[in-house]
Amino acid sequence: MTGIGRRTVLAGLAAAALPRPALAQGAGGRVVVIGGGFGGSTAARVLHRAGLEVTLVEPAETYYACPFSNEVIAGLRPMSAQAFGYEGLRASGVTIAQTRAEAVDGAARTVRLADGRTLDYDRLILSPGIALRFDALPGYDAAAAEVMPHAWKAGAQTELLARQLAALPEGGTVVLSVPGNPYRCPPGPYERASLIAHYLKTRKPRSKLIVLDAKDTFSKQKLFEQAWKALYPGTLEYVPLAAGGQVTSVDSGAMSVATDFETYKADLACIIPPQRAAPIASAAGVADRSGWCPIDPVTFESRLVPRIHVVGDAAIAGAMPKSAFSANAQAKVCADAVIDLLAGRAPATPKLINTCYSLVAPGYGISVAGVYHPDKGVLADVEGAGGTSPVDAPDPVRRQEATYAEDWYRTITSAVFG
Repeated sequence: MTGIGRRTVLAGLAAAALPRPALAQGAGGRVVVIGGGFGGSTAARVLHRAGLEVTLVEPAETYYACPFSNEVIAGLRPMSAQAFGYEGLRASGVTIAQTRAEAVDGAARTVRLADGRTLDYDRLILSPGIALRFDALPGYDAAAAEVMPHAWKAGAQTELLARQLAALPEGGTVVLSVPGNPYRCPPGPYERASLIAHYLKTRKPRSKLIVLDAKDTFSKQKLFEQAWKALYPGTLEYVPLAAGGQVTSVDSGAMSVATDFETYKADLACIIPPQRAAPIASAAGVADRSGWCPIDPVTFESRLVPRIHVVGDAAIAGAMPKSAFSANAQAKVCADAVIDLLAGRAPATPKLINTCYSLVAPGYGISVAGVYHPDKGVLADVEGAGGTSPVDAPDPVRRQEATYAEDWYRTITSAVFG
């Protein structure tokens, strides 16, 4: 990897602990944060440390992390390792409204909650995550997802897919459908494919995985394909867009997945549908026709509604991918910008880092890293920074990357939820 070392990556996670200058006397300090994932929880911590009055709105009592959830599906990790409560945030002094945000009035600067309360704000930060577009793929709706899981929101769906994989008959066929861009965690489907193939190879060797992709290119492609060729020949079949990989419909009753060229019969099907920002983004008026949220790359303020900021998967962040690392980094930058704006200061122009690790087998890790900065109104790659794991690296390097991935997960979850 060029440009970014492991120490830089892990040190970047601690950046939010640095104190910000005090707010100007008399400056408004009420901030509401919607969404208690990697982005929202990080923003709430940073804002509280700066002395602002901050309320985090999150209906769930437990957050289930998506990073490493593919290991749960493959029987390599317990679901409990993905579960995080909000006791740490409460202990730090953050106020948590354990309910759902139902409406946002950008003109009145209020948030209406499902429990009947209304919260006033001077600045609002949305980190709501994604919604699955059940209207985008014929035959695939919420009921079908209980038969053909997406498992693209960690939790019950993760456990469902893990149970289905464990119950797969020997010699059975697994079909995994991958959507077109953009979607949460670009390398995630290919890590999932790798770990399902590992499961099949080691536990049900006469079974097969077919990956149907709506794209011809994807993140870390050379690294994944190299690993598939070495580890999973005869087990994993990859069908790109050019070869008819785009899924056009599914039938959960018949357990069939159709493309323009062929209909595949599955014993187990994992369908990852197209996505958009979670519904509260549209309710707040910050999502455009694409279903995602255009933002200013310096402050993450919405381009559609003033004083509302959007971070994480819901944001249109230019070259910066939708990932937990990105959400955490964006939340720090956004929170610092909110602190400056409320104090009457001009926010600094940021540089942001994203690193994404993937496991293709136990002890076999690969990664991609990038550095981003505002350029012509969007977040763009910093030329010459970042990079991927070396192709043809020896086994010790792959094992080291797998260890780095575990280190990153422990570090970020401790910093965000601990």
